[in-house]
Amino acid sequence: MIEAIGLRKRFEGGSAIYYKDICFETGKSYVLLGASGCGKSTLLNMISGILTPSEGKVVIDGVEMSGQTQPKKDAFRVAHIGCVFQDFKLIEEMSVADNIDILRLEHVDTAGIDAILNTLGILKLKKRRVAKLSGGEKQRVAIARALVKHPDIIIADEPTGSLNYAIGRRIMEELIDAAKGKTLICVTHDDRLAELFDVVIDMNDIAAGIEEEGEAHA
Repeated sequence: MIEAIGLRKRFEGGSAIYYKDICFETGKSYVLLGASGCGKSTLLNMISGILTPSEGKVVIDGVEMSGQTQPKKDAFRVAHIGCVFQDFKLIEEMSVADNIDILRLEHVDTAGIDAILNTLGILKLKKRRVAKLSGGEKQRVAIARALVKHPDIIIADEPTGSLNYAIGRRIMEELIDAAKGKTLICVTHDDRLAELFDVVIDMNDIAAGIEEEGEAHA
């Protein structure tokens, strides 16, 4: 279970965003909907330990992770969280396989990569350099890299943003299926995909900017 309690994040320039308390139950899939700038990505990054809240705390299975040192948060993320980033965070000059096998440096077993690449329809691209891939293909590599860890928690920021609706829906269905029994928290720009998830969260209901401090950031 993930609990976000009293979270507030301040940014350079004085703007800030705060959140109502929210809980994500183990074994359920959640989708966050809302306009750009409403705090979706910021919430994901605080849950995954990439960002530290200015106030409040993130509690995962009874442990306050937001209060840990950054090395401990990073180690927890490597061991337990699979992240699909909006900008992929792939190394362009390396192959698909190498972008995933690099996780071995963090002691991640990547032996099951072929099955995951095959499921996502990109096994034939395994040896191709990322720089030669389309945006949609890069998106699938980013998803594969997150899934190969068999994580307890999957955090996905616009995982189908570079795909058309038909392909995006199929990939989202596969991502949700792979996350069975785990906690999946996903941001999507496409409201049509919301029906696939167990819980739909309207960010307008849980997040707000502090107007006197400037505009809220996403």
